[in-house]
Amino acid sequence: MIASDLKHIDRQLAMSPSLTKAIEFLRLRGIDDLPDGRVEIDGNKVFAIVQRYETKDISSPKFEYHKKYIDVQFIASGKEIIGWVPIESMTITEAYDADKDVAFGAAEAGKWTPISLQAGQLAVLYPEDGHAPRLALGESSIVMKIVVKVEV
Repeated sequence: MIASDLKHIDRQLAMSPSLTKAIEFLRLRGIDDLPDGRVEIDGNKVFAIVQRYETKDISSPKFEYHKKYIDVQFIASGKEIIGWVPIESMTITEAYDADKDVAFGAAEAGKWTPISLQAGQLAVLYPEDGHAPRLALGESSIVMKIVVKVEV
C-alpha cells in the first residue's frame, strides 16, 4: 500500500505501462466533471470508476480485497479514511467472488491502520492489501473519488 499526493506519486511508485496510464488519467483536466460510473481507459486492463458518496462512521469498517486488480483510489474532493490491513489479518465474512473480483471481511479493532486522505491524495492498494474505504475523517464528508482499476 502506498499513500501519496498525486503530484509526488511518480517518485514513489514503480511505474508499469498500465500504472502510467492510470496516473496520466488522474491528471487530465476536467476530471472533476466526470459523471459517476465506469470510464474506459484501456479496456479491462485499466479502467476507472467515478463515485460520489457520504463517508460513514469509522467504528465498524467493512474490509475488502481484490486478486485481479490494483486499486488506485484518488480523492478528487472531500476527505476520508481508508482502513488498511494485510489480508492475512482479515477475518473473511464473504468468500472471494471471482466474477466481481472481491472478498469481504473484518479486522480486529486496533489491528488495522487508518490512512487519512484529502482532495488531491491517493492510495495504491495491491491484492495483498485489505482495505475499508468510505470512512469518515472526523465528521461525515461528501467525497468524489475515482478508483482506477489496474490489472495485475
